[in-house]
Amino acid sequence: MSDPAILLCLCTCPDAASAQKLAETLVGERLAACVNRLPGVLSTYRWQGKVGTDSEELLLIKTTADRFDALKARLLALHPYELPELIAVPIENGHATYLDWVRANVAH
Repeated sequence: MSDPAILLCLCTCPDAASAQKLAETLVGERLAACVNRLPGVLSTYRWQGKVGTDSEELLLIKTTADRFDALKARLLALHPYELPELIAVPIENGHATYLDWVRANVAH
């Protein structure tokens, strides 16, 4: 059996409090090995027919493909947005020891 693929998931949050709650929950429940929070992201988007710009925090979430569905369900349950951004990008290459650490820390 091959090792599960590693994913980098991106998710924006409206403020530091919601970003911190999501980060702590996802790591605490072993749905993510690590979540980086990047404050001060300006997002311009179209929503309900209007263009808007807001300051957000961007979460960089490291997980495995095996844990993505559970992570997605938990994130959607906790996120304050009606339609949260959640994008998963497969990691093709990386430091093998780090990728093993990610796998070990989301194992259930």
